[in-house]
Amino acid sequence: MQPPLPTEIERHLALFVGAAQNAFGADLTAAVLFGSAADGQLRATSDVNLLLLLRRFTPQSADVLRAPLRLAHAAVELQVMFLLEDELAPAADAFAVKFADIIARHRILFGSDPFASLHTSREAVLRRLRQVLLNQQLRMRERYLLLSLNEEQLAGAIADAAGPLRSAAASLAQLDGQPALPGKQALEAFVDRLGEPALHTALHSMSVARETARLAPGLALPTFTGLMTITQHLRKHAEQLR
Repeated sequence: MQPPLPTEIERHLALFVGAAQNAFGADLTAAVLFGSAADGQLRATSDVNLLLLLRRFTPQSADVLRAPLRLAHAAVELQVMFLLEDELAPAADAFAVKFADIIARHRILFGSDPFASLHTSREAVLRRLRQVLLNQQLRMRERYLLLSLNEEQLAGAIADAAGPLRSAAASLAQLDGQPALPGKQALEAFVDRLGEPALHTALHSMSVARETARLAPGLALPTFTGLMTITQHLRKHAEQLR
């Protein structure tokens, strides 16, 4: 049974999905909540992620939805992916890690489940996982130089790293033939195998940053460098897979 959504988020989602039905009419085939909101893991820094699956997208229909989207974005950080039906399979191949996560955790707010029979290939997931982790490494190096002297900004970067690293760890676990795990548990299990206590401390601090958008003085820098090390290990493991 899926956990209930916070009342305010449920209200704004219902208003927005209703507005989307009004705007797109029969062209809207599904509204799918995915990510942390879908499995009850929303935190202070979380976005609310929604996918609208459409038969077609026209500016005339989309114009009707501009004001409701701006309102929902301001109220609950709603982020919406507008995807056409014939783009679903290509998107799942091009963004295999993201879509593997969506397949694993989503809830249908309107229409039928477009992910019931959708699968991502091992080759696509592995290819995309390597890209995601390389990009994460490059981004974290830049963030380190730009933000390491400002603990408040660095705490935000630490919170932002949680989603990509957890999704990567969940994908790695599946590629390794392990039972499917939520991203947080998959990342904890991966770090367990590394046998470095300091990296577990970094994971704990990352969770705190994600839940509260802040860290105690002196924690941000070692946490961020620990996450850089974890990212390096994740990518090394991905590169070794065939």
